[in-house]
Amino acid sequence: MSVPPATEHRTDRLIITELVGRFASASNATFLGEDPEGFLWVYKPVAGERRLWDFQPDSLANREIMAYEVSTWMGLDLVPETVAASGPLGPGAAQRYLDPDLDFDYRKWFEDQLDPRLWPVAVFDLVANNADRKLGHVLVESDTGRLFAIDHGLTFHAHQKLRTVLWDFAGEPIPDPFVEAVDRLRESLEGEMALRAAELLTPPEADALLRRTERLLADPRHPHPPADRSALPWPLW
Repeated sequence: MSVPPATEHRTDRLIITELVGRFASASNATFLGEDPEGFLWVYKPVAGERRLWDFQPDSLANREIMAYEVSTWMGLDLVPETVAASGPLGPGAAQRYLDPDLDFDYRKWFEDQLDPRLWPVAVFDLVANNADRKLGHVLVESDTGRLFAIDHGLTFHAHQKLRTVLWDFAGEPIPDPFVEAVDRLRESLEGEMALRAAELLTPPEADALLRRTERLLADPRHPHPPADRSALPWPLW
């Protein structure tokens, strides 16, 4: 199995030349595909996106790409490289494939108290307004033991949508390194990153992203679960 090297933002569209598998449990059409060099990518064609009442049609691929670029600007390196792609089923997004550690027991993260290694995921989700942080969307890479977060199609909505399994951080102060990461993103959203937000999101969504960073910097604590809507994704895994 070949895994592509991580790169910075690419201006060309990745080409998926062959589909070698399908993720049957995914709610949207999701495939394992190869690029011309034989590297593996998780390919999500726009044509395979399930229509949702609260997210714009045909927008999930852009949200996946935006999630990677936001993680990169924050210096978290949490989201595997995700780029615009074309393939056998048309345009979409492709994410660098990671070989997950299938023996890792994710329940360890919830023993006694939430594992602090999950703080970067929690802070990223606050910024991205992640409406679907399931436990199974956090992976440990088999070779390196590094933690990665995946599946970010339901992000960057203009209205508050946060649904997560990480509410045990509620009310706790955000650790300083991650406050600094939010500040880096805020600065970029007033400069170079503003152009990408305008490309990949709607104007209200781009504005809401900047406002979320400002609110977090004004009060750098993890919020409490909302009382007026569901606070948890379904299923939790």
